[in-house]
Amino acid sequence: MIALVQRVKQAYVDVEGTTIGSIDKGLLVLLGVTHTDTSATCEWIAQKLVTLRIFPDDEGKMNRSVLDVGGSILVVSQFTLYGELAKGTRPSFIKAARPEHAESLYNELITKLRELSAGHANTHIATGSFGAMMDVHLVNDGPVTLIIERE
Repeated sequence: MIALVQRVKQAYVDVEGTTIGSIDKGLLVLLGVTHTDTSATCEWIAQKLVTLRIFPDDEGKMNRSVLDVGGSILVVSQFTLYGELAKGTRPSFIKAARPEHAESLYNELITKLRELSAGHANTHIATGSFGAMMDVHLVNDGPVTLIIERE
C-alpha cells in the first residue's frame, strides 16, 4: 500500500462538477493498493496517518499530528501510484490490486481512520469516489509531501 500524503490548507474532490468530499486544514491522502495488501496493512497505514507529526508546534517545528491540530483527512483512491515505468514510456499497472480487492481495503482504511479520529474535535474523514474520474483540488501547505509505503 502506498499513501502519498500532502499537508494541505484545504482540499476537495469533484466528480462530474459536484464536490463529494472536502476538508480544510489537514491531510490529502492519495492511496494506492497492491495485491498483497491486507487488513494489517490498513491498520499500519491508518496509525501512521493519524500520528504523523508534520504540523508545526508553537516553535514552528513539525511536531504535531492531524489529530493534535484538529485537522481532517481526505482519502482519494489512486491506482496509478503503482504505475511502473521500468520499460518504455507507457506505465504498466500490474502491481495495482484488482478493483474488488482495492476497493475493499480502501473502505477498510476509511473505517479505521474514522475509528481512530472519533472523539477528536473538528477532525473528520472525507473521501473521493472509488474508481470514478475525479478532479482533485488542493492548496498544499509548505509544501509538505511524503510517501508512506508498506509492502
